[in-house]
Amino acid sequence: MLLRFLHRILEVFLHLERRIEQPFLRPAFDAVFRMPIAILLTALINLGRSRDNVGLAEETPRLGEDEDTETMIDEMRRHLVRDFPRGGFERAGNTKTHGLVRGELTIHDGLPENLRRGLFATPETYRCWVRFSGPGPHVEPDINDVGFASISVKAMGVEGEKLWDDEKHTQDFTGVCTPSFVTPDVRANARLQYWSRRHLPVFYFLDPREPHVLDMLMQGLWNETQTNPLGGTYYSCVPYLMGPVQAMQYSFWPMTNVPRKIPGLPFWPADNYLRDNMVQTLDQTDVEFEMRVQLQTDPFLMPIENNAVMWPTRLSPRVPVATLRIPRQKFDYPDQLAFTRYLRFNPWHCLKDHRPLGNQSRARKRMYDEMASFRQRMNGVIHVEPTGDERFGPEREEQRGAQEAVA
Repeated sequence: MLLRFLHRILEVFLHLERRIEQPFLRPAFDAVFRMPIAILLTALINLGRSRDNVGLAEETPRLGEDEDTETMIDEMRRHLVRDFPRGGFERAGNTKTHGLVRGELTIHDGLPENLRRGLFATPETYRCWVRFSGPGPHVEPDINDVGFASISVKAMGVEGEKLWDDEKHTQDFTGVCTPSFVTPDVRANARLQYWSRRHLPVFYFLDPREPHVLDMLMQGLWNETQTNPLGGTYYSCVPYLMGPVQAMQYSFWPMTNVPRKIPGLPFWPADNYLRDNMVQTLDQTDVEFEMRVQLQTDPFLMPIENNAVMWPTRLSPRVPVATLRIPRQKFDYPDQLAFTRYLRFNPWHCLKDHRPLGNQSRARKRMYDEMASFRQRMNGVIHVEPTGDERFGPEREEQRGAQEAVA
């Protein structure tokens, strides 16, 4: 009872702060203070870490990973059963869908030799489905979330053997709005899911038995009032292979000015104002993101197994490798939004040259599959590997009419 009362007070304070930080306070703070504070916090996090004798792109599995993964999955499953009705299950993380849109991922020509690996080996354009979402684990008014946003990109028509064979022709990329992950490893993630299932996630960070205050402060530097998913920057947070014995993190950087006004702020913003701003944007213009890759050059300062550490750009700058283009479109159809329930975005939908690395990625391989299967089973839907030929809204009716005319 006491913990819930204290947590509620913190929530009320956060909701008030989210209503006043835009458009003046937070942009100024970010411009002046964010990176210096992030560098300091990263240095403090690194002071508490041990220097393992590992090489570049080298993984070091530890005892107990399977048990921690099992705990994480169990907690997530309990949360879904507790919070959602059968037939209305959402994802346990990155829960609220702001929009599912069509896009094109174009690989740049003339990349350096060490970046011409896997999907980036040859210049080519792939059709994509792109999902923008909020944090979860609940579906609530946008202004009341924790200031977190995510992107999931499913490139289609990708040939080559995949590491997870429930899809044959896709390559998935997922990212969030923070350059470091909320938890350092799968053991900590399991603990976070325990507190989240109890609706007390703040006490994961403030638990005196195992505090994560530095991680909380680092997340807070990037968790802010979201204004438009099409104008956010998204980071992979966890590493991936970039060909043999070479590790990378990737990110998506907005290249288009988009509407960022939040109507009704500070008092009564619309519950789904982020989707509304996406609709307004794609009614007016195409949107582009630049995909950038950061190669690992130091195994300690750019760790594989600890994802709470921000990789320093002074050691390895981010290099543009592709452009994600989202053309003008109408996407806010109920059947298009519902189509997300048939999709699985999984970083293990990938070529061997882009295998996910680290203990949280190893946990994701099982967790993403089991949670997606559970969610879809409880909703009575099947998994669909998309092709890009799917049609929704009026286009779907026209397609159906044409098929009936031919028949």
